[in-house]
Amino acid sequence: MRRATLETSAGGVVYRVQDGEPVFLLIRDSYQNWGFPKGHLETDESPDVAALREVREETGLDDVALDRVIATIDWFFRFRGRLVHKVCHFYLMRSDASDTTPQRTEGITACRWATYDVATKLVSYANARDVLMRANAMIRGDAPSADPDRPAR
Repeated sequence: MRRATLETSAGGVVYRVQDGEPVFLLIRDSYQNWGFPKGHLETDESPDVAALREVREETGLDDVALDRVIATIDWFFRFRGRLVHKVCHFYLMRSDASDTTPQRTEGITACRWATYDVATKLVSYANARDVLMRANAMIRGDAPSADPDRPAR
């Protein structure tokens, strides 16, 4: 039995405050799934630097600041007949800007800001909803930062 190929990514849950409440930046991929901007680490790139780069590239949002680690999640999937073990480091990020531009060349079909309640309904995957829930708790002061050495399950 072949072992899974490890792929490491990083991304961000970006929020801004609108009318006193946080709103979250979501992206829609070419499969019509809503989630958060993320992507592969480049050679010798740290997860936090990759997360900022991916957010900026996929959303066109330049005014974004890294806050802290939310969680590291992982999952398995098959791609072209091979098993892949994906590990993704997510960071909480803040922005005061609202204008976005989806990176269509990477299959990003839309960007949108959504309240927490709307975002939890839109986000397509359970593990991404868990990341959103933790990010919201962190913003509200209800959760400590994640331990970056222990993956969330």
